[in-house]
Amino acid sequence: MPSRISSLPRMLCLLAIGSAAAFAAMKAGVATVKITPQELPYFLSGYAARTKPAETVAQDLHAKALALEDASGKRTVLVTIDLIGIPRDLRDDVAADLRKSHGLDSQALLLNCSHTHSGPAIRENLEIMFAFNDEHKEKTHRYRQFLRQSLASVAGEALDGLQPASVSYGVGEADFAANRRVPWVRQAHPELNAPAPVDHSVPILDVRNAEGKRIAVLFGYSCHNTTLTGEFLEISGDYAGHAQAAIEKAYPGATAMFLELCGGDQNPNPRSQKELAAQHGESLAEAVRAALAKPLTPVDGKIRASLVTHRVPLQPRGKADIEAERSHKDVFHRRRAEWVLARMAKGEDVSAVNYPAQAIRIGDDFVLVTMGGEVVVDYGLNIKRSLPGKRVIVAGYSNDVMCYIPTLRILREGGYEADDSMIYYGQTGPFTEGVEEQVMGTVNAALKNVGLPQ
Repeated sequence: MPSRISSLPRMLCLLAIGSAAAFAAMKAGVATVKITPQELPYFLSGYAARTKPAETVAQDLHAKALALEDASGKRTVLVTIDLIGIPRDLRDDVAADLRKSHGLDSQALLLNCSHTHSGPAIRENLEIMFAFNDEHKEKTHRYRQFLRQSLASVAGEALDGLQPASVSYGVGEADFAANRRVPWVRQAHPELNAPAPVDHSVPILDVRNAEGKRIAVLFGYSCHNTTLTGEFLEISGDYAGHAQAAIEKAYPGATAMFLELCGGDQNPNPRSQKELAAQHGESLAEAVRAALAKPLTPVDGKIRASLVTHRVPLQPRGKADIEAERSHKDVFHRRRAEWVLARMAKGEDVSAVNYPAQAIRIGDDFVLVTMGGEVVVDYGLNIKRSLPGKRVIVAGYSNDVMCYIPTLRILREGGYEADDSMIYYGQTGPFTEGVEEQVMGTVNAALKNVGLPQ
């Protein structure tokens, strides 16, 4: 017995050393930059019915970066942005800037947009919605250049600020997201007993420095950021902006970062009243606070990242048919035709979409899967089910927002997410029936590259 007592301090010392070593293995850096347009009035993006620009700011917009580094020096940077979406070429410009300034592997950079419909128009995302005059074209060009510099700067600042840290994972729940396709499907297909999936989970990452002080909270939700509908003409982050503000108020010194998950067919319910944006934001913040109050699971270990891009074909459409669309009675069809024909004249292949999927794995059990476009909720639910025993976050609206990404079921049902939305995104038409298989093939290729074969 005496020998066991005398060995206890040594054992505790060894445990403490091991714990400290594990803690020091992970580093984190956090940074924030304001990206509110300064040149007002400025057109907001997301609703084709808007014909006037915004002249006031209800809430500032931000880009926020979380840089992580493992014991071997492998890094990843997660950037959340209060914007409707960005095109892939802008993402590639930012990645090139960071590769040059910080040696960051392009595959390790995530840009995720909150999809607020009360944020600025971004060249050339959803540009068919707008009939810009020369002044507004110049404004959007200058804003895009400002945005590129801001995103590279905030990611670089987070990398420069890497310090010993701990990262933990948890899950909360918020219930204001509703599947918006239900009324349309019931009317269009009364014979169908179509499902109406939702995902009310709120995954979080809690990041603390060596003193145990919380420095960042990354959280996500699968819901369109559209409490504020088209009649509202103020710049705002919508419910996601309010949620971030509420979390930062609750945890002074912490940076709150919102990840838009797979919310392509999900809407806030109720909506269309200004006060509801704050109400839903508080509901989401409460879900985060509740999750943080529970025991969390450590996230540490080797960082692996993979970004894969595959071509996903659209339904075939001939040039003559596109040219005929120039005479369509609807202005957005006419603009779509001009847009597609201009791309074809430059030699672009408009028959398919360049589709990105990314996997960022930390240690054995945590993986962040990111998908381009407006991804419907089925994908997030299915991917999480396909990785039992893992802690999984699945985010849409990442690295490129080029159109909606329907499943085969939704493609066959039709409706806005499958068909009409492609007009505003300047795509020639809907995807083929291979869309789900091809999108998941891209996701699975990224997962395989980080050691998670499907």
